[in-house]
Amino acid sequence: MLEAVDLVKHYPVRGSRDPDAVVHALNGVSLHLAPGRTLGIVGESGCGKSTLAKLLVRLEDPTSGRVLLDGTDLTALRGAALREHRRRIQMVFQDPSSSLNPRRTVGRTLEEVLEVHRIGTARTRRHRVWELLDMVGLSDTFAGRYPHEMSGGQRQRVGIARALAVEPSVVVLDEPVSALDVSVRAEVMNLLVRLRDELALAYVFISHDVAMVRQLSDEVGVMYLGRVVEVGPWKQVLDTPLHPYTHGLRGAVPVPDPTVAQPITATVAGEVPDPAAPPTGCTFHPRCPLREQVCVEQVPALTDAATPHPVACHVAQREGAAITAGLSR
Repeated sequence: MLEAVDLVKHYPVRGSRDPDAVVHALNGVSLHLAPGRTLGIVGESGCGKSTLAKLLVRLEDPTSGRVLLDGTDLTALRGAALREHRRRIQMVFQDPSSSLNPRRTVGRTLEEVLEVHRIGTARTRRHRVWELLDMVGLSDTFAGRYPHEMSGGQRQRVGIARALAVEPSVVVLDEPVSALDVSVRAEVMNLLVRLRDELALAYVFISHDVAMVRQLSDEVGVMYLGRVVEVGPWKQVLDTPLHPYTHGLRGAVPVPDPTVAQPITATVAGEVPDPAAPPTGCTFHPRCPLREQVCVEQVPALTDAATPHPVACHVAQREGAAITAGLSR
């Protein structure tokens, strides 16, 4: 249904003495989402997850590459054709406080979406607003409220309702629960699961939280510094990771058992390199305990030629799952 083909996004560095200096936000990302499935995207802050989300819904244009929705290249569309296809792919933003207009009531916010896409009449739009609020677990009285009159969880429910207003097939969820209190995260996650099943939606679920990705996703893509380094069914990727970075992310997740000793530090050492000056070869090699000379010199391809699922790691492609044996806690 949705496919990213070799997406590249570079941002110019403002104020730099080098006119060609760019930030490498994405460097050749290719992903595939099947109908009714959920693709989880996980990685540290700054790896390019939110940039990918914006490119998928055409909030920004890629430097190169394509975004295909049922075979139609969204990056080539303009005007009315783009508006028509945007009905099929919508986005829920990370922070509901900043993604909702503080000067508009909830009802007006939802009606605006229907007006932009020329759906219904003034009367039918009001009824649609009430339906949407009920769909996300809010009463119709919320239609007259402003964002500051609601809790964070309620605002995010409005954000979800806005995304569903035009009956999309695909919803891109950019860290949809990270700005919420822990006590309401489970409620919103359960809501997303229910809506996905009831409306036969396909999700791109973006998060830095491995546990959240595990809960909602059918497949997982692991991103590092603008590249996908491992992708496959969630159980394979998160239970038996092939890439040292994926192994480190999994090792950083706390064990929900007070009788089990917690690791003192995460298993991924060091800091994420500057995306304006990424390392040569495999961009993870400065932090990788398994690096070899080939890792410094050559960019590994994302392939499953010698592994159970695609991974971009020279050592993993040679040794398979055995490489992570020495990385266990």
